[in-house]
Amino acid sequence: MRIGALAGLSTVLAGCVSTPTQTVGQGEIPVLLGPAVRDNVTPMEGVLACFADRLAATGRPPIMVAVGDVKDYTGKYSINEGNAITQGGALMVYSALGKLAGAVGIAERFDPMIAERELSYLDRRQLGDGRHHELAGPDGVQRVPWLPYYGGSIKQSDYFLIGGITELNYNINSGGAEAAVNQVGAKRRVYSQQVGIDLRIVDTRSLEVVKTVSLTKQFRGYEVGLNIFRFFDSDLFDINIGAKGQEPLQLGIRAALEEAVVRLVSDVTNVDYRPCMELRGQRLVETPAEALRTVPNPDVSQSGNGNGRGAAMNLTPASGGHVAARSTQIAFEFGASNLTGAALALLDQIAASAMKGRVDVVLVSRDTENFDPGKRDALTDQRVAAVTTALASRGIAPAAVRIVWRPDPADTSIHRDGPGLQEIAKLTIGG
Repeated sequence: MRIGALAGLSTVLAGCVSTPTQTVGQGEIPVLLGPAVRDNVTPMEGVLACFADRLAATGRPPIMVAVGDVKDYTGKYSINEGNAITQGGALMVYSALGKLAGAVGIAERFDPMIAERELSYLDRRQLGDGRHHELAGPDGVQRVPWLPYYGGSIKQSDYFLIGGITELNYNINSGGAEAAVNQVGAKRRVYSQQVGIDLRIVDTRSLEVVKTVSLTKQFRGYEVGLNIFRFFDSDLFDINIGAKGQEPLQLGIRAALEEAVVRLVSDVTNVDYRPCMELRGQRLVETPAEALRTVPNPDVSQSGNGNGRGAAMNLTPASGGHVAARSTQIAFEFGASNLTGAALALLDQIAASAMKGRVDVVLVSRDTENFDPGKRDALTDQRVAAVTTALASRGIAPAAVRIVWRPDPADTSIHRDGPGLQEIAKLTIGG
C-alpha cells in the first residue's frame, strides 16, 4: 500500500514537470519539444543599438574591424564536464560587432580558408561562373570561360580585436543556513564566482596596440532544500525536495565581451560610448540590438571605403592635404592600353582627390605579361598616355601627372604586386 502511495506521488511530481512531446515517425518514441529558437539577447542590446546610432550619426564611413583568436586562458577543465569556459570567445566578439548592424565593417580573418582557396583558383584561371568573358588580348578580343581577376578584391581591415578570458574564480563568497529537528530540516545557500576578460584593439598596418580593456563580472547562484529522514511507525521515510539555480556563465561572458567591444571601438572612432551605458540593464532585453536602431548608416557605396569588389584605396585627403600613404591601383587587361569602365570610374575619384592634394597611383597588369623590353616600354608609354588623357578630360593638367618609377630598359624581371599582378609604373598626380 505504501509502495503504491509512493508510486502515485512520483506520478504527481512527474506531472508537475510537463514538456510537450511529438512522435515524428511511425514506431519512434516521442521526442521532447522545448521552447522555440529565439535571438540570443543580453542586457547589452540597448547599449549596442545606442552606440551604433551614435557611430552612424557622425556620417563617416565605417571602420573595418577584424577579429583574432579570443581564447580561454583560465585552464579550468573538468574530466566530466569539459572546459568550464566557452571556447568560442572570438565568435562572440564577431557577433558583438554584428550587433552594431553595419555601423562598423567586419573583415573575416578568423577562418578565410574557403576565400583563399577560391582566390587561388582565380589566380590559376580555374574558377568560372558558367559564362564567357571578353578580354582584350594581343590579337584582339578573346572570350574565356574563367573569371578574370586583377587583384584588390579583399577588403583591408583597419583594426583587429584580440585577447581572451583570463580569470575564473570559484566560490569567491558563499553563505547560508541549515537546520533540522528530529531529522526534519531545511537549508538555504547562496554562492558566487567571478570571471575576467582582457581584450585589446590593434592597428592592422602598424601593429600598434591602440587600447586595452580589462573587465570582470560576478555570477550568483542559490540552493534551497527541504528533507525528511525519519521513522513513522515502523517505516523509514527519506524525502528530499529542493531547487537550485545559477546565473548563466557563458551568457555573462558574452555580455562582458560585448561591453569590451563597445569600449574599444569607441576609442578608435572617437565616439563616446558612456551616454549609452545608462541603457545597460540587469535584465535581458527581448528586442535584439539591430531592431532597436533608429539612425541609418551613412551611404558609402560611392566612396573608396565602400563594399564594392576591387574598390580603390581610401582617397580621402589627410589633414596635410595629401591622400593616405597607400597607393591606388589602376589595372590594365593583358596587352591592352585602353581603360576599362571600372578604371574610368576610379579615375573620377582620383581626379577629385588630386584637386585637393597628391594621389599616388600604381599601374598594374597581369603577371603573365612578359614582353621584350622594347614592347613593354612602348606599351607602358601608351598606358601612361591613356591615364593622362583621361585625367585631362577631368580637369587635371598633363603636367600634374608625373612618373616616379618604371622598369629600367635593361630590367627583365617581374615586379609583382599581389596575386596575379605586376607593377608597370608608379605615378603621382596633383600636389
